[in-house]
Amino acid sequence: MNIIIEDTIAQYEKLFSLKENKEHFFRYNMMRPFEKMWNMINVPLKATQKNGYDVIMAINMLGYLDVSQTQTGKQALKKLQEIQALQMANTTLNHCMNFIKKHNLHINSDELRFGLYIADPKKLEQQKGYCGFGGIPGFIQCSIYPNSYNIPRIPALIAHEFHHNIRFSYFEWDYGNVTVGDYLIIEGLAESFAKELYGEKMLGPWVTSFDQQDLEYSKEVIKDALYTKGFAEVSSYMFGDNIAKEQGYQPVGLSPFAGYAVGYQAVQSFMKMNNVGIEEATVLDTNEILKNCGVFFT
Repeated sequence: MNIIIEDTIAQYEKLFSLKENKEHFFRYNMMRPFEKMWNMINVPLKATQKNGYDVIMAINMLGYLDVSQTQTGKQALKKLQEIQALQMANTTLNHCMNFIKKHNLHINSDELRFGLYIADPKKLEQQKGYCGFGGIPGFIQCSIYPNSYNIPRIPALIAHEFHHNIRFSYFEWDYGNVTVGDYLIIEGLAESFAKELYGEKMLGPWVTSFDQQDLEYSKEVIKDALYTKGFAEVSSYMFGDNIAKEQGYQPVGLSPFAGYAVGYQAVQSFMKMNNVGIEEATVLDTNEILKNCGVFFT
């Protein structure tokens, strides 16, 4: 499989040098290589109606830096150049590729296109300034506002998103029928893959910021909702109350990213109890892991 890394460093340099038409450049130069990905989640590059939903609105909702924020963007760009972020991404993606080749796993795509974008540090404050999207095989996007916390964790973030590419090559994502249990296992497996490659210390705040009491409480709340269906309902359990309220979902009494933390613990417990490696767990269905992880059913 061919790895294509978009030269977003050069693209941002051009973007920040423009006096006008920045949205046009971002839309048609920076996002066009991902047009197939956006189409698969029903996001057009350009809305047919004025102020309609399109890629610019989507990336703002996902926490990417607004294209008009030139000064903030230039500071982030300078840091990304200093840390050689695109070279880091290339090394990471090849490391991930070597792992799946070694274990006879696959991604349903002839090529993997990767883009690294600048995040809005305020919008992604709870995520410590970085996040990603890897839910469609063949595409990964990561956004980051580089800081001392997230820079060393970039490889683990990319590995997490890479794992989504693997998982969704074996199990289809059904937006309307996804359950809390499905989403827990998807994210728990992705973090377990990142841990396998880069160690637990490099995992993100979505699994490392929970004390034991909050984790136990979250497990009890989530246990009663494992078979709840639908993306909006499921998101309340995965992302917690703060983000649920922001996105217009019903809060259910959980801390930020509770579902990620519980999902990670469930997958880790399953792997230990059953002496299963991440390469094998990756291709097991949700129920097999849920019922044999010792977290929800005794």
